[in-house]
Amino acid sequence: MSSFVENWHTASTTTLGLFWAAFWAFGLGYLISSLIQVFVTREKMQETMGESGAKSVALGTFFGFISSSCSFAALSTTRALFVKGAGLIPSLAFLLASTNLVIELGIVISVFLSWQFVVGEYVGGLLLIAFMWVLVRFTKSDDLEEKAREKAKEKEGNGGEDDSSSDWKQLIRSWDGWVRVAKQYVMEWQMVWKDVTIGFTVAGIIAAFVPRSFFETLFVGSGQPDPAFWQVAVQTLVGPVAAFFTFIGSMGNIPLAAVLFGNGVTYAGIIAFIFSDLVVFPVLRIQSEYYGWKMALYIAGVFLVSLCLAALLLHYGFSFIGMLPDPESASSVTEREFFKVNYGFYLNLIFLAVSAAAIFLSRRNDEEHDEGGSSSAWSERLLLGCAMFAMVWIVGGLMIKVI
Repeated sequence: MSSFVENWHTASTTTLGLFWAAFWAFGLGYLISSLIQVFVTREKMQETMGESGAKSVALGTFFGFISSSCSFAALSTTRALFVKGAGLIPSLAFLLASTNLVIELGIVISVFLSWQFVVGEYVGGLLLIAFMWVLVRFTKSDDLEEKAREKAKEKEGNGGEDDSSSDWKQLIRSWDGWVRVAKQYVMEWQMVWKDVTIGFTVAGIIAAFVPRSFFETLFVGSGQPDPAFWQVAVQTLVGPVAAFFTFIGSMGNIPLAAVLFGNGVTYAGIIAFIFSDLVVFPVLRIQSEYYGWKMALYIAGVFLVSLCLAALLLHYGFSFIGMLPDPESASSVTEREFFKVNYGFYLNLIFLAVSAAAIFLSRRNDEEHDEGGSSSAWSERLLLGCAMFAMVWIVGGLMIKVI
């Protein structure tokens, strides 16, 4: 019993420490994302994304890069672009870029993992789009695409606030523009707090309770200095399976990725795990509601093949130039000193103030925003329940020592 209590306390303090270490990175990323989203409207994106040519794919990638990292918000925006006439390939390029190439994701990865993972995230995101482009071009059915577009039109709502007539230069000089930025910043946190809470809690629990031998069994070849190709390939498949059952979004799974890496999982396995946020069950369910199960499974299959190929290519690319990160060099998450006074401490104080100011400004307007969450109320309730349980777990673990 004493061992469980000790591990519970360690898990809770690790979860809190991980979040404290990453808070400023979340805040900076969401602030940048909010600024861009307010001044670059969805209408402008719809006007420039057409059929599946190189220009349309490049624009879809760029607009994804400057958009929100929330998977559910990205799904809603992708549907809107697809309904308004964007081709399937540019729409999927936007979806992949908005969950793999966004600024805030790279910042958070840099906090928990090495520079190779930051490079892998962005280079790999481009590889994902390239592989998806080729796969869809040679396997897509025009009939399937049209049926999916018709079904998506049934689900298309107002798409949120219509600011297509706003001049960004005028908006940036106005008080209303900064109120919109504050609202967007708060909304970014509202969209991801459940995923982040669950993700950091799961990471703390796994770090404290799960022995290294478990990871060596699950991820075949983990912990070995030079795993065989088939072992690395198997890990690229196990990564998506692990992501599927944890159902954590793109921002919430980074601390768990750090735990996996510290337990000997290969670079390819970690990259595949990080890239798998769009093949988890809640996302699959939403895609089926938007486009039908046939198209949802088709998209998931294309993404799965693309991420496995990208992870393998990145792994052996870094191996070829002798820059592959060594899991043995990663420090144990539970042994990190999270709360020392350093640059991160002062950055956290700054973004606590920024967040407080954003909450204050956002209360000036009570408008609702449609981000597509209503179409999956059951999954939102499940996430909310898990997040509430996670918060109780954290508080209980922090207090158990005193009790």
